Amino acid sequence: MALHNKILLGLLAGAVTGVIVNLTLGLTPTVEWIVRNVSEPLGRVWLNALIMVVIPLIISTLALGVAGLGSISKLGRIGLVTLASFVGLTTIAVVLGLLAVNIVRPGDGIDPGVRDRLMATYQGQATSSMGLAAGALGVNTFVNIVPRNPVAAAANGEMLAVIFFALMIGIALTTLRPDKAEPLLRFLDSLAHVTIAIIEMVMKFAPYAVFALIFSVTARFGFDLLLSLLWYMATVVGSLAVFLVLGYSVILRLVARRNPIDFFRKARIVMLTAFSTSSSNATLPTTLRVTEDELGVPPQIAGFVIPLGATMNMNGTALFEGITILFIAQVFGLSLSLGQQIIVVLMSVVTAIGVAGIPGGSIPLLMMVLAMVGLPVEGIAIVLGVDRLLDMCRTTVNVAGDMVTATIVDRFEGVPAPPVPLSAAAGPQS
Repeated sequence: MALHNKILLGLLAGAVTGVIVNLTLGLTPTVEWIVRNVSEPLGRVWLNALIMVVIPLIISTLALGVAGLGSISKLGRIGLVTLASFVGLTTIAVVLGLLAVNIVRPGDGIDPGVRDRLMATYQGQATSSMGLAAGALGVNTFVNIVPRNPVAAAANGEMLAVIFFALMIGIALTTLRPDKAEPLLRFLDSLAHVTIAIIEMVMKFAPYAVFALIFSVTARFGFDLLLSLLWYMATVVGSLAVFLVLGYSVILRLVARRNPIDFFRKARIVMLTAFSTSSSNATLPTTLRVTEDELGVPPQIAGFVIPLGATMNMNGTALFEGITILFIAQVFGLSLSLGQQIIVVLMSVVTAIGVAGIPGGSIPLLMMVLAMVGLPVEGIAIVLGVDRLLDMCRTTVNVAGDMVTATIVDRFEGVPAPPVPLSAAAGPQS
């Protein structure tokens, strides 16, 4: 059985078992003891194992992502337009997601008594050590982004400082001669593969951990918590659909000067492949072929933008992260200030670059952002069981965004296609 099916089964089994225990026994001392000393600790061990790899994952993937750009001076305007398009599209996606979740408020449909008990149970366990304890956004936040001691920043979980340090490593690597940069690049590449291997090992235990975490919540709080999950899924899928159909259409028409209907007609095979595989990397060959042959983007541009976008341009993932963070805050009855929501936007944009291209790869980074704004990381268990379906939808948006970016770059920095040889132009000789 596939891992995502096992995780969904674990979610359903934990939810059903917990609801049955809650309805039949209630929160008796025996049930509370089992939750506090058995199921909850097991779930937290799994969560800690994921948090464990956040620092090396951020440092390796972000540094490699920036270094992979090569020299900005050599890339010139094509590189700058590409990066500006990536950041712009991702930021718009996150803002749209936050607007949707603030309007729909899928996490508010919980009984006030249940919400009060959720706060009392988990608020004390919310780790605010990863960056911003109070979620304030001010001068000190800006100053602390640049760490005096990167090792101390990593040890203290000061994630903004760690991200800045990783970005600086990547930028510095682009300025070095290849023979000087190669040793560190190889180390970072190896570190990235090691952290991804650890995530893969940890995710094998996800079905059992999800069972334990969901059982802990539903045994304490009953069925009410699960009802809001349907509204959450509708909010995510609806926002992704709006961004895919309307957002990209507006950008294609106004910025890329393309016909959106023609674009989506030609790109449909790519989006179907992305939806079925849930992998930008697995879709990459099809994306490249369609971008060049069907959309008419020159190979020089498509060959640069599309592979880079498969790693760095995660519009759908960033939108999903923004909605998920605010949904979990609503479930726990916690209100995020404007400053905290700005942090969510910034971190969703930045961490989208560092998402590992494997099942569950976004989970450690999502937990990091939860902790940064003072939310309980246990809340991630609520959404893990439905993540596979949402992953299919957001991957479709991610891949479509790569092709949209290629058309934008083609419009502003298009290069002429190589001349056709006379022999080819004359056709086959008899």
